Amino acid sequence: MIRKYIYGTPFETEAVTRHIDSETSAPAYGSISTENGFAFTYTMDDDDIIYGLGEANRGINKRGYCYISDCADDPNHTEDKRSLYGAHNFLIVSGKQSFGLFFDYPAKLTFDIGYTRMDTLRVSCENADLTLYVFDGDTPDGIVKQFRSIIGHSYIPPKFAFGFGQSRWGYKTREDFEKVAQGYRQNHIPLDMIYMDIDYMDSYKDFTLSSEFKDFPEFVREMKNQNIRLIPIIDAGVKIEDGYDVYEEGVKNRYFCQREDGSDFVAAVWPGDTHFPDVLNPEARKWFGDKYRFLTEQGIEGFWNDMNEPAIFYSPEGLEEAKEMARRFSETGTGRWDESTSETDGEEAVGLWQLNDKLGSLANSAEDYRRFYHNTGSQRIRHDKVHNLYGFNMTRAAGEAFDRIDPDRRFLMFSRSSYIGMHRYGGIWTGDNQSWWSHLLLNLKMLPSLNMCGFLYIGADLGGFGSDTTRDLLLRFLALGVFTPLMRNHAALGTREQECYQFENTEDFRHVIGVRYRLLPYLYSEYMKAALNDDMYFRPLAFVYPEDEMASRIEDQLMLGSEIMIAPVCEQNGKGRYVYLPEEMKFIKFLPDGTIYEEVLEKGVHYVDIALNEVPLFIRAGRCIPVADAAECVDEISMDTLRMIGYKGAEYVLYDDDGVHKDYDLAKNCRTLKF
Repeated sequence: MIRKYIYGTPFETEAVTRHIDSETSAPAYGSISTENGFAFTYTMDDDDIIYGLGEANRGINKRGYCYISDCADDPNHTEDKRSLYGAHNFLIVSGKQSFGLFFDYPAKLTFDIGYTRMDTLRVSCENADLTLYVFDGDTPDGIVKQFRSIIGHSYIPPKFAFGFGQSRWGYKTREDFEKVAQGYRQNHIPLDMIYMDIDYMDSYKDFTLSSEFKDFPEFVREMKNQNIRLIPIIDAGVKIEDGYDVYEEGVKNRYFCQREDGSDFVAAVWPGDTHFPDVLNPEARKWFGDKYRFLTEQGIEGFWNDMNEPAIFYSPEGLEEAKEMARRFSETGTGRWDESTSETDGEEAVGLWQLNDKLGSLANSAEDYRRFYHNTGSQRIRHDKVHNLYGFNMTRAAGEAFDRIDPDRRFLMFSRSSYIGMHRYGGIWTGDNQSWWSHLLLNLKMLPSLNMCGFLYIGADLGGFGSDTTRDLLLRFLALGVFTPLMRNHAALGTREQECYQFENTEDFRHVIGVRYRLLPYLYSEYMKAALNDDMYFRPLAFVYPEDEMASRIEDQLMLGSEIMIAPVCEQNGKGRYVYLPEEMKFIKFLPDGTIYEEVLEKGVHYVDIALNEVPLFIRAGRCIPVADAAECVDEISMDTLRMIGYKGAEYVLYDDDGVHKDYDLAKNCRTLKF
């Protein structure tokens, strides 16, 4: 049962695609207050588990901390952070009473889940203008199915996008990309994509190319002849520069976000001073989306959208305020770290603490998000009231444009910032993580939560984006990335070079990434079935084994599809790990010599050895999965020589299609394989 409750005058986010009649009675769970904003309060049972919130910090069970939906450009994902790049306001209470909640509210929303009081769930926001959806259900899995049924099908990428991709901020020239392609191909490490970060552009201007790419269509063809796609980045900010057509068209047609006085808002990002396309305006969204043609007409088949929270380094207004505070500190400051209340010549003195706080808050400041407005066509609304929708609508602009550019073809698209609803237009990567072991584990825990919110095409920067990775960390990251739909190695400018051929014993990387291609028939099949059936690709163990109390405690193992469980090693110097099996399973290891180790393990706790160059998985009792021969790109995978592993006598329903077009007929594209 799905119930809808409307409070105040909500902004229409378009997260929900199915009409639900609104209720006049109060929700069956918790209590609602609309005094001084909005608050939902529920007293949790001691054993209640809280699932959901998509891309959020900490664990699969969200209980015990405070999370804030407020899309944030913050690369330092330490445990104390409450906001990350996405805003995914869906959660599940699983216990004696099980139900789901979706708070359709596009501004800052706080989830206090046993943080202030251990037994209290409190969801609150500044304005009582939102829509609340309540889902009754017996199981978390069933509640997710109900939620997914009202928000629309998940995005489906082309099949090549399930291959391995290499990226680095700092590839600038054609020779840089050719070197990467050569490094992978000469070492026979599989590769399908090389990503183009901001340096491919002319002065960081969207929909331009630097002088290094004089015959870009020929270069795209050259790479594709090696079965490698180039995937360029698109940023949210449009550079202010006379003669730049995107800027001039946007100004002429009033397609940019504006200040209260009607002037175009200015924010500094990578190109310097920029304007933000008003992607909440349908006309501006169409205009910006059609700009992707500049690259699709040159052979590009995929993109990644970045800096679309939107990220702001500073605004002219914020900079002037900081300069004024610095002047006051210089002339009247006490030199102390406290806030002085003394005055000199009528001006309040500025302390070091105040000045340091102001300078540190120039980027992505709440004040700047209150300085500009959107024109949706039906209303004018201040950005902070709809902040969490910007990344969603930037990616929507591209997705809608792709349907105009080539309606039968799939394009690769994923984004950094997102809101529920964007899952229909693209996937996400989990942003600028670090080369930390804790971020490997954090990535694992985000996966099922994102699936609950409709995001299936997901993955992290393998090896870590910031900081210097290590050989063992990269291999362990890759061993998890084997299973994530988006599998990409990405690193920041100034960090250690972490292309797989940069390390000793490259055969280990060849093998681990190669396992991805051997498993791709299964992974692609499970992805497509999940997308077409509004289902999950990754699940917590408790979703599959609801009667098993131990399964509800496990946070570093996941179910993938209907047949397998994954349990990656997430510790430095780990030689293996303990695993809990809720039932008998077959322990599988893909060994470096190409063979597959198999061992039946009984229900219970086991320690399993897993070397750095091995990829483990567990096949459920009575199940089997298909495995392909080794290949160096997706196009080379043979579907005619599949072998089955798992339990003899089992069957597997394989989904496969051409991977290019949108013919998603399950009956036509499925066949049964017997072992």
